Amino acid sequence: MSLSTPVQKMSSAFKAIISRSQSLFSTPSSSTTNLNAGADEVATAKDARSLFPVVDPAVDGEDCDNDCASCTIRYPSKFSIDEGDELYGHVKGWSVHLLIATGKSDWVRDVADEKGSVMEALDQSAVKPKNGRLMVSASNMPPPPEFHHAAAGRQPTTVLILPSFTLVDLVTPADVPELISRFVDAGPTKTTPLIAPTSSGASPQPDSEASSALQTEPEAHREEPSDPNVLSDALSALSLPGDNRLSSRPCPHAYLILLCSQKTRDARCGQSAPLLRRELERHLRPLGLHRDLDDERPGGVGIYFISHVGGHKYSANMMIYRRDEGQAIWLARVRPEHIEGIVRHTVLQGKVVHPDRQLRGGFDRRKSLISW
Repeated sequence: MSLSTPVQKMSSAFKAIISRSQSLFSTPSSSTTNLNAGADEVATAKDARSLFPVVDPAVDGEDCDNDCASCTIRYPSKFSIDEGDELYGHVKGWSVHLLIATGKSDWVRDVADEKGSVMEALDQSAVKPKNGRLMVSASNMPPPPEFHHAAAGRQPTTVLILPSFTLVDLVTPADVPELISRFVDAGPTKTTPLIAPTSSGASPQPDSEASSALQTEPEAHREEPSDPNVLSDALSALSLPGDNRLSSRPCPHAYLILLCSQKTRDARCGQSAPLLRRELERHLRPLGLHRDLDDERPGGVGIYFISHVGGHKYSANMMIYRRDEGQAIWLARVRPEHIEGIVRHTVLQGKVVHPDRQLRGGFDRRKSLISW
């Protein structure tokens, strides 16, 4: 896919994408009929073309499924991956995903064996989540300054909870029971119906002042959802009575891209993650969407390295979380030449470019669809 058009022209085109077309929130097309669910239940999309929309040349342009022609970054010549296996539907489902800030991009083989870490405490805790499987990933998010001045085993760090996009600050291993009971159990999961953060029914705008104000609005001024069975993400992780130590704040990003970088599990992950990040930055910067690790401006795309998520023989694994759309899109076999299409169509529009070859799974809370 060529980038020969001027940056100004691209930016203008992408503003329309970022503003959210109405088609993103339309009812599922006929391709989503192959589902496994009864009325009022979460449905399982049984094939790679049923979970998320697929790019359509008639709508997205004739070259929408072409790879980037201007990409100069390439994997090493001996970088080989499995191209024969069917990917879709073979991931282990999860309800809540925790990213633990470590400031590192590689870890011991099993991150639960990192001595004195929050990952170890989560693995050994007697308090377990009540709302489904918890996925725990170490990440290269920078820990707070207090981390470097505390004794081993007592180092406070930051935990990012997904899909609620909630940051919990200064979490020590001893705080894990409170982290689970106050924030994980009280927050939304992959099957929690998503309430739009606007009362008018308009599509949410991640970069708008209205969305930013909602995310930071004091809890005393927030309205309870009318349906008690539906949890608004803006109301997630409320303080419970008692002696609570931890505090939380909204993650400022509209999108998150997670790249497996753990070379102690597979050398290819250590090679692919930095190369993909460079290519992501190249395409995000002209759009004003790139965010560094310490950049907390509202909106934009955060890119984090994470520990092993499974399926390293399908490197590179990439997980994309879309906050306001309530989606998690898990791709594999990602190469640098795929990045332009992923940014343009998947990150910004929720469409998959190569579903049969790259989509491993995910969920869509607006449509109550999952892949497992």
